[in-house]
Amino acid sequence: MSASTFPHPAGRPGRRSGSTSPLPEAQPLVVRTAALDLPDDGLTTLVDLLPASGLPLRAAAGADRAGGAPLAWVRRGDGIVGWGEALRVDTRGAERFAAAEAAWQAVLDRAVVRDDVRLPGTGPVAFGSFAFDAESAEGGVLVVPRVVVGRRGGQAWITTISATLDAAPTAALLDPARREPVASPGTVTESDGAVDATGWPGIVADAVARIQAGRLEKVVLARDVVATAEHPLDPRWMLRRLARAYEATWAFSVAGMVGATPELLVRSEKGLVASRVLAGTIRREPGMTDDDALLRAAHLARSSKDLEEHEHAVVSVARALEPFCTSMNVPEQPFVLHLPNVMHLASDVTGVLDRAAGTSGGTPGGPPSSLTLAAALHPSAAVCGTPTAPARELIRELEGMDRGRYAGPVGWMGGDGDGEWGIALRSARLDDADPHRVRLFAGCGVVAASDPAAELAESEAKLVPMRWALGS
Repeated sequence: MSASTFPHPAGRPGRRSGSTSPLPEAQPLVVRTAALDLPDDGLTTLVDLLPASGLPLRAAAGADRAGGAPLAWVRRGDGIVGWGEALRVDTRGAERFAAAEAAWQAVLDRAVVRDDVRLPGTGPVAFGSFAFDAESAEGGVLVVPRVVVGRRGGQAWITTISATLDAAPTAALLDPARREPVASPGTVTESDGAVDATGWPGIVADAVARIQAGRLEKVVLARDVVATAEHPLDPRWMLRRLARAYEATWAFSVAGMVGATPELLVRSEKGLVASRVLAGTIRREPGMTDDDALLRAAHLARSSKDLEEHEHAVVSVARALEPFCTSMNVPEQPFVLHLPNVMHLASDVTGVLDRAAGTSGGTPGGPPSSLTLAAALHPSAAVCGTPTAPARELIRELEGMDRGRYAGPVGWMGGDGDGEWGIALRSARLDDADPHRVRLFAGCGVVAASDPAAELAESEAKLVPMRWALGS
């Protein structure tokens, strides 16, 4: 989509970004949030509320053209889901984050907001997904939904976003008649992506040789697999399965990216910031006993190779956050995060945001937004390598594919700038041209001590969640 000037109030400089909007540009967005009674019937309540109009437009001729793909950010039963597109912003290149934030601020500048709940995720909300590489054709996407339903700590709410003053939130929008049954994709077959499984260890070996020669310290290499389903893929099918099986992760769906990421790039809330760093992985075999899992976790916690990989990632995150914080806590040792298919070394880096570290028109003005922080953190050593520039160049040279929005920031932000952004890992990209096809991704951190065969096995373990999501 070509770039265009985003609508802005008179007297304010225009911002450049690719954008489309089904709403009349002359009218402000009207945002209303009200409390909602939801049944407390388990983890996937919010995902189960997504209506049929949330299905991708390609999946049904004559579908609501403002429908868009379902939007979701859910963990342990809390989070937000949305449907419809009040507005969509597409950006490209190195300025994709800044352009998206400028466009979002322009929306807020002319929004009329009534928020009767006032919790994180209420009021104006935009879901976002951004490409790993500035050179990717996929760029960045912000979607402002027409309807948002959220839940946090037992409190639920509904938000409507429209161009009319009479569009008050109503539970009628949750009418079960809108929710067509979620269909199975049927039989799923796989084919090779950019590099087949037999050729990928050779790429890892090439990277190891360059690291041992001193060109860099770490690089994260990814591979893709193409899955083709018997029936058109319903993202709600994938979301429901991920939310049930991987409750410790953040299940997400944004603009065709669907997944369950265990890695929180950044959360900002009321002046506090947190980032969960994952690097260093060991496979958890099916049927493994708790005692065996504890032994493997202990092995991971002592692995010099994995500890080195993890340290690179933690240092990169701490350095990126430091300019925005008045104080920080960086753990000296990681803990082991247990997931159904793998175990990771994990560290939670936290800090207090500097209220003068944000910018407005080039001058300090309030704390930085969550998207500003995500842009500063991306790409961390957990998804790129160390040092960043040579690692990114090696990825471009060796992987043989465009990652698109895999391994890029994905999440949401509110009208106050707070929000949550994960890294789009354990994820898949729905094919815009073919509703039966989807690309699955997995990546591994490579250091001097890496073994190519072991890295291939690790990538297979990381493909398990999305294979499970498809029912295969």
